[in-house]
Amino acid sequence: MFGYYMELALRSLKRSRALTALMILAIALGIGACMTTLTVLHVLSGDPLPGRSASIFYPQMDPRDMKDYAPDQASPSQRFPRQLTWVDGMNLLHSRRADHQALMVGGQVAVQAAGQRMDPFLSSSRYTTADFFPMFGTPFRYGRGWTSAEDDSRSRVVVIGSDLNDKLFHGEDSTGRVIHVDGRDLRVIGVLEPWRPAPHFFDLNVGTYSGEEGVFIPLSTARDFLLARAGGIQCWGKGSGDESTLESSDCAWLQFWVELDRPEKVAAYRDFLSHYAAEQKAIGRFERPANTRMLDLMGWLDNEKVVPSDVRLQVWLALAFFLVCLINTVGLMLAKFMRRSGEVGVRRALGASRVSVFAQLLTEAGMVGLVGGIAGLLLSWMGLWLVRLQPVSYAKLAHLDLTMLCLTFVVAIGATAIAGVLPAWRACRVAPALQLKSQ
Repeated sequence: MFGYYMELALRSLKRSRALTALMILAIALGIGACMTTLTVLHVLSGDPLPGRSASIFYPQMDPRDMKDYAPDQASPSQRFPRQLTWVDGMNLLHSRRADHQALMVGGQVAVQAAGQRMDPFLSSSRYTTADFFPMFGTPFRYGRGWTSAEDDSRSRVVVIGSDLNDKLFHGEDSTGRVIHVDGRDLRVIGVLEPWRPAPHFFDLNVGTYSGEEGVFIPLSTARDFLLARAGGIQCWGKGSGDESTLESSDCAWLQFWVELDRPEKVAAYRDFLSHYAAEQKAIGRFERPANTRMLDLMGWLDNEKVVPSDVRLQVWLALAFFLVCLINTVGLMLAKFMRRSGEVGVRRALGASRVSVFAQLLTEAGMVGLVGGIAGLLLSWMGLWLVRLQPVSYAKLAHLDLTMLCLTFVVAIGATAIAGVLPAWRACRVAPALQLKSQ
């Protein structure tokens, strides 16, 4: 029966080519605008660590002095520094109360392969601790990450990204090779697969949607070399922000992440943070009330409002435009179906039920949605291509994935079918006797 309905629908659509084209155009324009903006929102607000994010947490505390302290006036985002001091970061790191813990900061270094006649060039870097790689599940192409023992011994080792490995060593296994980092020799022990989580959740200070880091160096080694740091810093009291005194000054400049795989561990770690802050206040380091917080990964991204407000506004505008397109489609379908009242009357007089006529008309509406979805998909690809030309940090991420591809057709066919309900119902309500009399 469905095949018969499809045949009737094709005949009907061919008879009214202009009206059919207008309906398809309305659906395509609405789908194109809607799916372009929804795809951008989907990419920017997605889970950067699927399957892991629920067990990844960002602890915070407030070690600042009493200057400008106004708890009743401060917004939730101002009640905690965004980052940790060196003292607090190292204390939490060495407590080892979590399954994994990583202390880190971003940077930028000059890189050159030993023994090659290539001028040094700048590469983004990450100074971190050993658990960074297992905690975030970074994929390795060659080699491995460093160990906690290599952290403690300040080993001269480095892990490099896939792009940097391609540039320096033409994609070969470079483990054991030496590269110059700001003039110091470091031995390559690992090469990552392409890895660019979006958003750049573990350090929003260097860019919410920044690119792939090329160099990963043990934090202790980076501090020995006083390698250039990148990202925000917040100082108070005697803190000057001078790179040579960051380990002892009152400045927050490090990110600290922990992995806790069970709810009871999460509760225990929150208690540990509270007790730690209370101890620091008792010895006089913390002047403000002992206050701590620990958000999971997605909660942290939501707290930091990583999705630009203009992207959300564009989505609402596109949805409104899609609604207008659907209303126009309803009007066009109503005109088309009511013009076929005579045909419907003959079918009803020959014994066709209202349900069968209704199903036939909805099948026709679904076919309009299918073709409109294909045209809308082409418009979506064009829209995303235009987004990728924009000078914004997230532009290169705007690609239509399989999820959004399927959603495009589901929305197109579903919305058109819903739009066809009223016109089909009105056409089915026409009395056959009146139509046969008028023929």
